[in-house]
Amino acid sequence: MLRLLISICCLWLVSSAVYAAQNGIDGIRVWPSPNSTRVVLDLKQAPDYSYFPLSNPDRLVIDLANTSDSADLSEIDKSGDLVRRIRYSTPKNSQSARIVIDMSRKANPTLFAMTPTKPYGHRLVIDLEDSQQRSGPSGVVIDSSSNERDRDIIIAIDAGHGGEDPGSVGPSGSYEKHITLSIAKKLEAMVNREPGMRAVMTRTGDYYISPNKRPELARQQKADLLVSIHADAFTQPEPRGGSVWVLSTGRAGTELGRWMERTERHSELLGGAAEVITDKASERYLAETILGLSMDHSMATSYDLGNKVIQEMRKVTSLHKRTPQAASLAVLTSPDIPSILVEVGFISNPQEEKNLNWAEHRERLADSIFNATKRYFKQVPPDGTLWAAQKERNRTHRVRSGESLSLLAQRYNVKVSSIKEANNLRSDVVRIGQVLTIPST
Repeated sequence: MLRLLISICCLWLVSSAVYAAQNGIDGIRVWPSPNSTRVVLDLKQAPDYSYFPLSNPDRLVIDLANTSDSADLSEIDKSGDLVRRIRYSTPKNSQSARIVIDMSRKANPTLFAMTPTKPYGHRLVIDLEDSQQRSGPSGVVIDSSSNERDRDIIIAIDAGHGGEDPGSVGPSGSYEKHITLSIAKKLEAMVNREPGMRAVMTRTGDYYISPNKRPELARQQKADLLVSIHADAFTQPEPRGGSVWVLSTGRAGTELGRWMERTERHSELLGGAAEVITDKASERYLAETILGLSMDHSMATSYDLGNKVIQEMRKVTSLHKRTPQAASLAVLTSPDIPSILVEVGFISNPQEEKNLNWAEHRERLADSIFNATKRYFKQVPPDGTLWAAQKERNRTHRVRSGESLSLLAQRYNVKVSSIKEANNLRSDVVRIGQVLTIPST
């Protein structure tokens, strides 16, 4: 009997040891972006890990306790130029795995574990911040010295999610991140074709950017507007329709406090004035005043533009909300850049998922956002832009009896379509006494 108990105990200890070592690597994915690279380890269980960097050559060593090293690392897609190779090395013990990420240059690592979320299981995420930082979200340098007069209106376009963050997943398996990037690229092309406007993208490919970093990327590019594109989802398939979101008043107050606590932002707000203000209390008071006015202007602009986007979107798709909705969303928190988040539909609705996978529908959605943006900035162009200069040169005409748009177009040698666009007219009908803006071309 004693021998039997000993045998059972030994078997239990062996089986426990085997069970403890059951964690394994299901796959490794590499997501390069302009300024960082994300490496994701898909695991069977939550990881128990430690890590340390090494130099000459640059590499990151990751130890995974109670983990098998049987996964094949030879077929990993290592697109991008930061990560050269991912390989195994001699582990601490026989029940552990040691992974080495060989890099072409130094990078600052950040590691964290993620619990399962559809469509992924347990993950260990390794973010490698590249030591060779590029100038902006798409590597584009905007020369501020050439933009002091008659500059372009800069629209920052933010495709939601990306990389190992797929966003919502439709019933047929469509990823939100692919739909948002496609619409964003179509919108980018429309903006860049319009004289006096220029688009910059927060992401140009399938990689992850933190929601908190996206407004900062827009600021680096001196954007006049940030448009973030998303697709909605719900636990039931019935909800459908597009919507527009702006920053809530409560979140705006929180962001004002955060900015004021960051002393280095005072100079950013005040520009050269900060250099001649010697009283720090006065500097803070002036910065707080300017920041409050800036936030008020940004929120008012966001709401006005949001209404215009809704007016255009209703021509393309059904609406889930008929007025801009306020929410506490990280991507909307820039106090000095008007920002809107556009939900182009419910990817969880089978019919809308089908529509969102239709290229022509995505083109129409992008066109609705573009038309609304263009309408808004034609009415209130930012100071120093080409459109602001053109508006100053535009003439006005009060309509008299017997006059029509075609007659005015001939008189002022401009196109009827130009007069309609300058005055936001939807038909050729004008009324006596109406004051029209006559564009210069």
